Amino acid sequence: MWDYPRPPRVEPVEARVTIELDGRVIAETSRAVRVLETSHPPVYYLPREAFIDGSLQPAAGSSVCEFKGQALYLSVGSADRAAWFYPAPAAGYEELADRVAVYPGLMDRCTVGGEVVTAQEGDFYGGWITAAIVGPFKGAPGTWGW
Repeated sequence: MWDYPRPPRVEPVEARVTIELDGRVIAETSRAVRVLETSHPPVYYLPREAFIDGSLQPAAGSSVCEFKGQALYLSVGSADRAAWFYPAPAAGYEELADRVAVYPGLMDRCTVGGEVVTAQEGDFYGGWITAAIVGPFKGAPGTWGW
């Protein structure tokens, strides 16, 4: 992932992606995309329609990515501010429109192609770590300025 691009790249994911929370599967798709960015594990974005009805609710706050634009937050089931989306993604990131990313550490379980992911440390980045991803990763204490 240290050879991932900057600015980030969006690419389709062929594997099935699932998200479990509150003891049930709340999202499942074979149409996810992931964002690859230098020093970060990939972040997976699922089509909004992949989430079961009622599982996403607006939450307070927003943030800005220098590349993707302004993000708004969502609560997911019992997890407050556990997801985000770009309502009007910046040029080059239009593929993220109508897609939602979650912090895997706030979910019960997330999988990519049947493999359970490990959450990136910290409460900002939201990366999904699989066996194919090698660190070190930003997010842990002391890595903010990398």
